[in-house]
Amino acid sequence: MTSQQHCIRAVTLAIDYKSSHRTIPLLDSLQELNELAKTAHIDIIQSFHQNRSTPSRSSYIGKGKIEEVKLFILKHDITCVITDDELTPAQSKFLEKNLDTKVIDRTGLILEIFAFRAQTYEAKLQVELAQLNYLKPRLTNLWTHLSRLGGGIGTKGPGETQLETDKREISRKISHIQKKLKKIQNDRHVRRKSRSMVPILTGAIIGYTNAGKSTLINRLTQSNLFVEDKLFATLDPTSRQCSFGAHNHVILTDTVGFIQKLPTHLIKAFYSTLEEVTEADFLLHVVDASHPCILEFIQTSSSIIQSLNADKKPILYVFNKWDKVLKKNTMKSLLSDFNPKVFMSATKDNSLDAIHDGVQDLLAPFSKTDTFFIPYDRMDIFNLFQKYGDVHDVVYDKTISIKVTINSIISDKIISSLY
Repeated sequence: MTSQQHCIRAVTLAIDYKSSHRTIPLLDSLQELNELAKTAHIDIIQSFHQNRSTPSRSSYIGKGKIEEVKLFILKHDITCVITDDELTPAQSKFLEKNLDTKVIDRTGLILEIFAFRAQTYEAKLQVELAQLNYLKPRLTNLWTHLSRLGGGIGTKGPGETQLETDKREISRKISHIQKKLKKIQNDRHVRRKSRSMVPILTGAIIGYTNAGKSTLINRLTQSNLFVEDKLFATLDPTSRQCSFGAHNHVILTDTVGFIQKLPTHLIKAFYSTLEEVTEADFLLHVVDASHPCILEFIQTSSSIIQSLNADKKPILYVFNKWDKVLKKNTMKSLLSDFNPKVFMSATKDNSLDAIHDGVQDLLAPFSKTDTFFIPYDRMDIFNLFQKYGDVHDVVYDKTISIKVTINSIISDKIISSLY
């Protein structure tokens, strides 16, 4: 990984915004940045910040703070500076020139981690797409020095020519990757359509990174998905089947974790993966109940769910790591507005009754009793109603009349296969 080779010792650089610009307190945001760096095998030696209303458009922070950071870099053999915000190309260029060291912003660091974590073909394509979209507007600075090499008035210097060539090549690669991802997306639609023919509910496990989503799905489905106490341990969506009661058979999908300041272009790059959220029948929003920024994390995840137009789906809040919460009554009062919800510890609880009951309660309003009329040549439909519902009465006449109590989402899937 690049960071292992070149960014062994680093400092972080942040702005403590005076306005409401910041959603997470500075110290917590820097702690998260340190965790990101740790995941990328980077050692953070020191953190610097400056109080400002907004970043400097040209330099991100003031020149006095830059001089302070530069002196520290020279004294402590620092090889990398990581900023807590995404930098503009101009800011990045200015900082690298004046600090005389490599500068990585938060987005670049996340992309480094994504590139290292990506395992499947699709995840690697998504990461490459995000990297190219991130790199494209920053090419100008990479070729500025070449633009001085030649070319008179009205002619193009070799640097500008190379810049245009590189931009065209990146645009070509972006288009090529988008076509590949579109094909994967279409293939997934075919699989999902085939899966929708089976009357089974689908749920997506979502939430802030490192909240315990993979641990939870492992417990619920008796699986062994990769789990690690680091940010973005999971990039690839993985689906497993489990049951919440006699008739609530569910396919659960683990998804990539959310994080604050996640750029729109990164979300778009992973849209084909996040589609699992938009297509799910319900969501399990897993939250680290022991984290001091719990409300901010909920807000970040909820904002992304809303951007995916998935906020109207049934959502169960799963407050995980409950065993680490010291003032449980105080925390319950703080979380009183988030309903429905369950409190649990995916690693410590011997029983999963709380979340089983929570999901059953979440899906209970969709249960209805109705009568369906089925042709004799579609006994497969009749058998599905018997399998996934509670049958009260069956009358054999011109058609088979079956009165059944069943989840309306499932009955809609069964009936749709009639036509």
